[in-house]
Amino acid sequence: MAELEAATLARRVVRGADFATLATSAAGEAGWPYASLVMVACDHDGTPILLMSDLAEHARNIAADPRVSLLFDGTQNAGSRAAEAPLDAPRVTVMGRATRSENARQRARYLARNPSAERFADFADFHVYALEVTRAHLVQGFGKVRWMEASALLCDTAGADELVAAEAGIVAHMNDDHADAIDLYAQILLGRAGSGWRMTGIDPEGCDLRREAAVARLDFERPIADATAARTILVDLVKRARAAA
Repeated sequence: MAELEAATLARRVVRGADFATLATSAAGEAGWPYASLVMVACDHDGTPILLMSDLAEHARNIAADPRVSLLFDGTQNAGSRAAEAPLDAPRVTVMGRATRSENARQRARYLARNPSAERFADFADFHVYALEVTRAHLVQGFGKVRWMEASALLCDTAGADELVAAEAGIVAHMNDDHADAIDLYAQILLGRAGSGWRMTGIDPEGCDLRREAAVARLDFERPIADATAARTILVDLVKRARAAA
C-alpha cells in the first residue's frame, strides 16, 4: 500500500467515525490497560476530540498518565461486506497524549458532531480533550498494515484559516437553505438511506453529515482553503449527484 494511499485511508476512517475505543492505563490497577467506548469528533486537521467527565475511569487514568490509544473501527461505514468479514475492513489505532482543551472551536465541533452531548456538556465535571497525536497504525486486512507518524495522519491546514472562520456560516447555510442537496450527497454519492441528513462540519478534505444516529463522511477530490472554494466544490458535488440520480 503506497504511503499516501495509506494516510488518506487512515484519515478517512478516523474522520468517518463518531465513536472509538479508548485505551488508558488504569491508575489504581498498577498500569493495567483499561478500554472504554467514547464518542469522538475531529478538529479541522483531523486531531481527535473527546468530551469526558472527571468522574469517568478513563479521565482519572488520563490525569495520572495522559498516554492513550484510540481505536477507530472502519466497519462502522463499510456496509454489508464488513458484516461478512469484519477483519478485512480498515481500522486505525491512534496513539498520543490526551490533554484538556479550552479551545472553543474544538468544543463546538465536538457538539456539532455529537448533538446528544449537549445535555451534559455544560456540567462542571465535563471537559473537552484533544489528542496530541504521536503515531498511528492502520490495518486493512491480512498483511496490509502500516505505521505512520502524526504528520502523515493529520491534514495540513496551513492557509485554511478563512475556511475555518467561515465554517459555521457554511454549515448553517447548507442546513437551512440546501437540505435537499445534503440528502443527495448522502443518498446518491455515499449510498446512505433516508432523508433529513444535516451537515455538521466542513474541513479542507471534506464534510461531515449526520442523520439521527447515523454519520457519514463526504470526501472532496481536492483540498479547499476558503469559503469560495467550498461553495464551488459543494455545487459541483450536487450537480454530480443530480446527474447520477
